[in-house]
Amino acid sequence: MKRVSFKTLGCRLNQYETDSMVSEFHKAGYEIVDFGQPADICVVNTCTVTNQSDHKSRNIISQAASKNPGAMVVVTGCMADNYKQELESRDKVTYVVDNSRKASILPLIAAHNTGEILHPDQLPQNVFDYGAVSKSLHTRSAIKIQDGCDNFCTFCIIPKVRGRAVSRPIDEILNNVKQTLENGFKEIVVTGVNIGRYNYEGLTFIDVVKQILAIPGDFRVRISSLEPDGFSSDFFDLFEHPKLAPHLHLCLQSGSEKTLLQMRRMYNLDQYQEMVRQLRNKYPNFNISTDIIVGFPDESEEDFQHTLDAVASAQFSHVHTFKYSVRKGTRAERMENQIPEPIKTIRSEQVRLLSEENRLNYMRTFIGKEQRVLIEKVREDFVEGYGEHYLPVQIANSQLKKNTFVLVKITGITGEGEKLMMIGEPI
Repeated sequence: MKRVSFKTLGCRLNQYETDSMVSEFHKAGYEIVDFGQPADICVVNTCTVTNQSDHKSRNIISQAASKNPGAMVVVTGCMADNYKQELESRDKVTYVVDNSRKASILPLIAAHNTGEILHPDQLPQNVFDYGAVSKSLHTRSAIKIQDGCDNFCTFCIIPKVRGRAVSRPIDEILNNVKQTLENGFKEIVVTGVNIGRYNYEGLTFIDVVKQILAIPGDFRVRISSLEPDGFSSDFFDLFEHPKLAPHLHLCLQSGSEKTLLQMRRMYNLDQYQEMVRQLRNKYPNFNISTDIIVGFPDESEEDFQHTLDAVASAQFSHVHTFKYSVRKGTRAERMENQIPEPIKTIRSEQVRLLSEENRLNYMRTFIGKEQRVLIEKVREDFVEGYGEHYLPVQIANSQLKKNTFVLVKITGITGEGEKLMMIGEPI
């Protein structure tokens, strides 16, 4: 039995695609081992969204080769598209497979093992040819409904490495959801690159979510990262459904109107804040998290202060902060007044501290309230999971089982910083 390990960097979409590949390899009779253990095949699913992502990806590729002499090393993901020639020139990389052919890595390796000479470019292109996840370390599974992006934000490399926007047929989506639920998962995460722009034969993103929610069963649905593209009240009404988790990761990127315009974002600050107001007016405890880029070219102290003000005003439960990173081939690469790295670091730390303060304040609003927690980890004396608002909960009860729902009352908060967690008691 051949042993295969996987390592995933970057976004939830990458993680879903890896989980699907893990399931397919498992069904084909391969032994799945943890990355770092001896393996005959190492698949590295890379990320290239920042310079740091590139650095991490290169390090992981080197580790895969050095720790498994003679093993087949397959590199895929966004870095495989962005630096294909460089990666193909590396002696210890066996194959470089771009995103559009990632779903065909299993037949590529099967051909290799039988002595067939097959170049990755000969593989079929299909960004949706992923089966339902059956084997995973997670209690939730993503469902890919869309890929690619047509926005072309000035800082972003994604349209180059993921391609133009394309939507998955609705029948494929619903079949994927049903199979995933049959495989035992209790939480479905709707994901893609720009899922709000879903459009297939006249059906919109709202239509997709409605049809997923209509599937029978005791499960919950969570919406992955979303662009704030001016959704109507029909979208906000979706969250009245008990299966749909009251949480959105709405990407703000900056609180400065000038910077948003230079980034070529599809909204302004007023439009974003109006979405937040509507959600919180309708659902007072609604959880909103976001992405922020600090140190974008020509970002002044005043621009950055606008961002801090916006973060404080929105009371995000979490802010994923990125220091702006020059991506070759993007418009922002050619912009003047690039911000020095030390200033980016200072600004990033300021956002982090404010985010932690917001998170603690938000968690405090749940004390005395109920949460329906999906158990993800079972420890010696307690279990951990996430409530419907996508906040971590620790429960002092080791008898509860993984991948089950339990209703708890929030009694306190433990930990600090990024490790803050609510304490729950079963009801």
